[in-house]
Amino acid sequence: MSDLYPLALRLDGRLVLVVGGGAVATRRVPALLAAGANVRLVAPELTPALRGLSDAGRFTWHERPFAEDDLDGVWLVQVAVDDHEAAESVSAAAERRRIFCVRADDRHAASAWTPAVARHGAVTVAVLAGGSPRRAVAVRDRIANLLATDEATVPETVKGTVALVGGGPGDPELITVKGRRLLAAADVVVADRLGPGLLLDELRADVELVDVAKLPYGPAAQQEEINRILVERARAGLFVVRLKGGDPYVFGRGGEEVLACAEAGVPVTVVPGVTSAISVPAAAGIPVTHRRVAHEFTVVSGHIGPDHPDSLVDWQALARLRGTLVILMGLKNLPAIVATLLAHGRDAATPAAVIQEGTTDHQKSVHGTLADLPDLARQLNPPAIVVVGHVADVLPPTR
Repeated sequence: MSDLYPLALRLDGRLVLVVGGGAVATRRVPALLAAGANVRLVAPELTPALRGLSDAGRFTWHERPFAEDDLDGVWLVQVAVDDHEAAESVSAAAERRRIFCVRADDRHAASAWTPAVARHGAVTVAVLAGGSPRRAVAVRDRIANLLATDEATVPETVKGTVALVGGGPGDPELITVKGRRLLAAADVVVADRLGPGLLLDELRADVELVDVAKLPYGPAAQQEEINRILVERARAGLFVVRLKGGDPYVFGRGGEEVLACAEAGVPVTVVPGVTSAISVPAAAGIPVTHRRVAHEFTVVSGHIGPDHPDSLVDWQALARLRGTLVILMGLKNLPAIVATLLAHGRDAATPAAVIQEGTTDHQKSVHGTLADLPDLARQLNPPAIVVVGHVADVLPPTR
């Protein structure tokens, strides 16, 4: 067999036929839709995932076997069936019409192959390995690992902009792929103590690291200084990454930083992160919802006590809820919070837990009841997440 000729296809608005509605089609259709293809799918049945896309109007589904006139107006055919005879009939019909055809059952009998693909922003890498899918995937994965930390995958258009990146709860592997890619391209990284510090060791030597936890200001003035740094460095033509713990918009003051940049005319990219409100309990074996146990969960900030005039939390209402209560930044005010919940009706025997430095090597958790929490929490230090609700003892603690 002669060498393959690699080619990238523009499928925007062009009709692509997919034959089959099983697992292979479930993998291929989203990529075709992302490429802008007008997908016509022919199959007697669909997987639930494909049915969801069909119900949403993302492609046209013909609920029947393939017929040759399905090829009318088609630019490309994807045969996603295991039945060799059925695939051969589609392939032969496509060949008669000079339409390239990809086959899942036998790539060597097809006129076109789909490569193993890695995507990082505007960069797409496609790997062909002479008919060995396993080798193609292995090479693809090695390249993908390199791209994840390579500044070359980020376009020059990011210069003079700010990326607000949620770094996740602490484990450096829980940052998103996009967040890590942008971090690798940064000229300036503005980080605080709750961000995944291990990732800072991977920064290029020429990157300016601004540790805002060390800024000698009170909370309000410190935020003003952070805003000033973001705007100043971006206006100097640098790419600035504001690396935050958890998700930037969950008690992370990300909204304030976006507003400051917007007022200064600095473009901002927001990269959501894995919030500690959900991930830290999960790492300790606590699902924030569980069937027949909790049908809702509420996340609140406990950095201001229940009796403080600046508190915006309706603690009395929270005491009446039956679901899960997740409290961030509440260790200092935990005795007052527990007393308020108990005073307004929350059962003292409600299971509860506190998790310190969740998802990291220093994770530590204690379990007990709501009434026990103040005493239990004395064993721990911030940052810590408090969970109140029956989900706290529905599974065995992990650590």
